Amino acid sequence: MTEVESILYPFVKIRRDLHKIPEIGFKEVKTQKYLLDYLSTLPQDRYELETWETGIFVKVIGLAPQKTIGYRADMDGLPIKEETDLPFSSEHDQYMHACGHDFHMSIALGVLSYFVLNPINDHILFIFQPAEEGPGGAEPMLSSETMNKWKPDIIMALHIAPEYPVGTIALKEGLLFANTSELFIELKGKGGHAAYPHETNDMVVAACSLVGQLQSIVSRNVNPLDSAVVTIGKISGGSVQNIIAEKARLEGTIRTLNEESMIKVKMRIEQLLCGIKAGYACEGWIDYGSMYHQVFNEEQLTTEFMEFAKKVPGIQVHHCNEAMTGEDFGYMLKEIPGFMFWLGVNSTYGLHHAKLNPDEQAIEKAITLLTHYITFKGSNE
Repeated sequence: MTEVESILYPFVKIRRDLHKIPEIGFKEVKTQKYLLDYLSTLPQDRYELETWETGIFVKVIGLAPQKTIGYRADMDGLPIKEETDLPFSSEHDQYMHACGHDFHMSIALGVLSYFVLNPINDHILFIFQPAEEGPGGAEPMLSSETMNKWKPDIIMALHIAPEYPVGTIALKEGLLFANTSELFIELKGKGGHAAYPHETNDMVVAACSLVGQLQSIVSRNVNPLDSAVVTIGKISGGSVQNIIAEKARLEGTIRTLNEESMIKVKMRIEQLLCGIKAGYACEGWIDYGSMYHQVFNEEQLTTEFMEFAKKVPGIQVHHCNEAMTGEDFGYMLKEIPGFMFWLGVNSTYGLHHAKLNPDEQAIEKAITLLTHYITFKGSNE
């Protein structure tokens, strides 16, 4: 058994323990405690630790450091009721690790444990980040005092990919994930009895009209050679069937492949809302909620990693296309050169699905790949 293999077994159990206790953004109290309890079992003289909100920074001390290598794992779950029937299903009703962050944390702990026990020349900063799913933990964590003190020279992260088989990683140089923004629109008119519509300003009608108009943005305001998405996933308004609604609310998402398109799409949404306000004699407000910067992989590092990964036994490298997925790791890549890659986990159900069930064999693949690559990068080449 190799040194890497000898420390792998506990991390499947850790993943299952974490899967039981999903918590949403900035409320990862049990999750943070679990991670801290595990870290306390490692040799204390080999690393430095600082907490931030519900997140954790761990700097594994290098033997002869010339740089710091960063690795980030996100911590939060989603407000989804689990439907997997697994023996280690979520113990928190209505919450689930439906985006694989339990995998991300267990893999990070595996890599961290290896380098605590097998130090390399350079420092390694492990970042356990809360609130990736919202309201967004990467940007404020990036500006924290600890990050300014321990800021890495390069940084990397992974995200599970249900569509790829175990043993496959997928990535590309340049743009990998889109710019994203939440979208919330409130409308307020005048309610009243359904028998007297002329005395009201019906916000269900206004909302329906606005939804239709929003769908024209991508088809008529975005360059056909560019890509954008405007989706309204939830609409609510009114109280009962015979009262005209005084208020309505639209909830959705915007995704673009460049920052300029995001600005243009938002400008057009605001123009359309002005038209609705005038046409339906109502008030209206927009809240863009959480906004995530695009994930842009630094070309040289990404190419180097892909070439290195091809030489690791059991790893297949797929050069993928960019996706409209959002990830707040993009803020870290905006400030620090690095990359993110997809990790194949071979699940029938996709990300954010109540029946997502990633193959745990991917944990070993990821820990092996990352320990080999970081050893290579941390040798002061």
